[in-house]
Amino acid sequence: MSSTTVKITSLTVTEQVMTFVKAKLNTLTNALLLPVVGISIFLFFWSITAQSIHTSLGEFPGPKAVVEQFSSLYVEHKTEREKAEAFYQRQEKRNAAKLAKNPDYVGKIRAYTGKETFVDQIFTSLITVTCGFLLAALIAIPLGIWMGLNKRLNLAINPIIQIFKPVSPLAWLPLVTMVVSALYVSDDPLVSKSFLTSMLTVTLCSLWPMVINTTMGVSSIGSDLVNVSKVLRLSTLTHIQKIVLPASVPMIFTGMRLSFGVAWMVLIAAEMLAQNPGLGKFVWDEFQNGSSDSLARIMAAVVVIGFIGFLLDRAMLQLQRKVSWDKSSVNV
Repeated sequence: MSSTTVKITSLTVTEQVMTFVKAKLNTLTNALLLPVVGISIFLFFWSITAQSIHTSLGEFPGPKAVVEQFSSLYVEHKTEREKAEAFYQRQEKRNAAKLAKNPDYVGKIRAYTGKETFVDQIFTSLITVTCGFLLAALIAIPLGIWMGLNKRLNLAINPIIQIFKPVSPLAWLPLVTMVVSALYVSDDPLVSKSFLTSMLTVTLCSLWPMVINTTMGVSSIGSDLVNVSKVLRLSTLTHIQKIVLPASVPMIFTGMRLSFGVAWMVLIAAEMLAQNPGLGKFVWDEFQNGSSDSLARIMAAVVVIGFIGFLLDRAMLQLQRKVSWDKSSVNV
């Protein structure tokens, strides 16, 4: 092999290495550096703008004040948990003392009725939105598949969907509240009425994106796939399982991602207006409180609400990547 050939081969390997390194650096820049730069610019302008805004409760909170409130809210949560633990320990000691005196004594443990902390309300909202979303999915996806397979059914139901799709949760909430109060009557309810009200409001408002996208996904399946199903004489259930669902997964999950975002927004509004436990109620209570820390606490809740919404969307995206056969159809 001549020296010229060796040099050319060496240059080719070097170019490949440089191309690989550039590609990795570009990926790293897009994934980490650019978001960090964008967030830093946002925090800078937020800090500058906050100093020039003065309200009846004081200066508008900047990033520093919000971070301080995160620490304060966590300390409050920890203190409340310690109170709850001490409350149960006192009951256990009292029951143990009475049981020592009277072996037939049946001890009772009363539930701790302290206020819900910020962390508690985060989990309350997450449970509510998840239940409402899952109920909507159980209704919307089968209905969307049915409408996508049956043009006449689609023509019959589509006008109803288009009418109810733009209805605000503010309109649904009083109706749902009255219906739940009238029908959910029990001396020992499994769940509270406030939970059902928020959950059903979320369900009603998050149905429509899933129904519409599922219908579009099913109705737009290629004719080749439909013909294959006809040639193989697949039953309706097998056709749905083997042909319809795999082909329409991208559109179904697009609808689910949209619905989850809608569900999260609707839930916060429902909790705020109906005073149901959750992040929405926390925001409203702080607004009514009117203390010097209220604005910073509300802003802290806003940041958490936005971050949780982002995480919910990422979770749905990862789930779509797991179940979709066409990875290129999964959008970021």
